[in-house]
Amino acid sequence: MSNLVPLQDITQMAEVAAGSKMFGFKNPQEAMAIMLLCQAENLHPAVAMRDYHVIQGSPALKADAMLARFQQAGGSVQWKDYTDEKVTGVFSHPSGGSLEVSWSLAQAKSIGIANKDNWKNYPRAMLRARCVSEGIRSVYPGCVVGVYTPEEIQDFKPSKPIDMGIAERVEDTQPVEVVEDGAFKLYVPNLDEPHSTYHSVEDWISAYGNMVGRIMSSSKIEESEKAKKVESLKVANEFVVDGFSTVDKLRLKAAIGEAGGNPFPKPQVSQDV
Repeated sequence: MSNLVPLQDITQMAEVAAGSKMFGFKNPQEAMAIMLLCQAENLHPAVAMRDYHVIQGSPALKADAMLARFQQAGGSVQWKDYTDEKVTGVFSHPSGGSLEVSWSLAQAKSIGIANKDNWKNYPRAMLRARCVSEGIRSVYPGCVVGVYTPEEIQDFKPSKPIDMGIAERVEDTQPVEVVEDGAFKLYVPNLDEPHSTYHSVEDWISAYGNMVGRIMSSSKIEESEKAKKVESLKVANEFVVDGFSTVDKLRLKAAIGEAGGNPFPKPQVSQDV
C-alpha cells in the first residue's frame, strides 16, 4: 500500500503540526522536512509527528520508535540491567546476530555528558536510549540509518555561531565539492576561497543556518533584498550541497526555515512573451 501524499496536502499538514505546538516543530518548514523524510521511506507523513523530534536543527527518531522499527524488522531485545546506575540489553536480529550493550551512569560521567538536567532527572531513560541506539546500529543498522535519538543529539555540542558579515550577490561563483581531509567548506559570495571549513555535515549545516539567520535578522538589509542575499549564498554553495545525502538536504532545509529563510522558494515565472 502506497503512502504517497500530494505535496499540497503535506504543506497543510505541516502548518497544522507546527501551529498546534504539540509536536515540537518550531515552524512549518521544519515539520515539512521531516514529513518528506517519512514519505521517502514509504511512511505516511503523519508518522513524523508520532516518531520524530527536531533537536538542534536535526531530525531525531524517538528511542521507542527506533526500537519499534527494530522489532517490526524481526529484531528482539532482552533487558538484563535496568536501573538508574546501569542499563544492559541483549539485541538480536537474524541478519546481525546478538550483541550485549551496556551503558552506565559512571560511563556517561566519564565522557562529560551526565551533568545536564535530563541526565540528572531521568538517568535510566537516558541510559536506555543510549543502549537502544547503540544496540540497533550495531546489530541491524538498516532501520535507523542517518538518524539519532533525541537523547544523543541533546548531548552533541552545538557549533558556535560564525560572524560571516553580509552576503553579496555574485553571478559566477564556482566552488567545488569538498573532498580533502574530510573537511566541508562553506563559501560566501565574492570570495574564491572558502569562508570556513567543518569536519561534519551537521556542523556545516548549523553554520549555514547561522549565516541565513544573520541575513534575515539584519536591520541593514532591506526586506526586499534579504531573499536575494539568501539565494546568493545558496548559489555559492550549491556544488557542496549537491554532494549531500537526501537526509542531509532535508536537514539543511529545516535549518534554513528555522533561521527565517524560505527553504522552498517558488520558481520565478518569466514575463517574456
